[in-house]
Amino acid sequence: MKNYSITMGIIDFIPVIFFAIAAIMLQRNLYNKMSKGAFALFAVGTIDIICAGVAKALYKLLYAAGICDFKPLNDIFFPMQSIGFLLAGIGILAMLFHRQGKNAALSVAPPVFTGTAIFVSCMCIGLAMIYIALCIIAVKLKKPFLIAVFVISFLCSLAMGYLSSKDFTQSYMNWIAQIINIVGQGLLFYGVIVMNKAGIADLVLGK
Repeated sequence: MKNYSITMGIIDFIPVIFFAIAAIMLQRNLYNKMSKGAFALFAVGTIDIICAGVAKALYKLLYAAGICDFKPLNDIFFPMQSIGFLLAGIGILAMLFHRQGKNAALSVAPPVFTGTAIFVSCMCIGLAMIYIALCIIAVKLKKPFLIAVFVISFLCSLAMGYLSSKDFTQSYMNWIAQIINIVGQGLLFYGVIVMNKAGIADLVLGK
């Protein structure tokens, strides 16, 4: 039996909201800097991550309220989030390191895997690509202190990814994971806000 509370289920939406706002701001600010293919990957990836977070939070809330134990909501979280991070990471790195043209790029749908190792790899690689790109953009905006912010957020995201793959029965472990997630996504949200104020929308990336 899982030890979820209604309060935990509600609070679980906080990091999802932080990430959703940050992702939408990045989509708007980076849209004119990406090719159609790169933006499609980034947008689909971030939307995938948001949907995964909503599914997980909704599962906890429904379970804690005694409404139902709808396991598919919980089961899809890790695969969906992992692939989302990978797609978003590829999209944002493509913006920085690949000449962006006007033609849409082709993307290949990933095959279905049953193991968790591939999803762990996707999540780690995707997270690394996203945060590397954000750090590079922060330097271009002359906001180097954001590197520390994004590094801490990255480490929190990795820790949360590990914890979310476990099925803890102790309530305190779930709360620890919750706090780590809020800190990680809160720092991401803060970093994106700072970059937005620094003029990321007007930033001209090198060819």
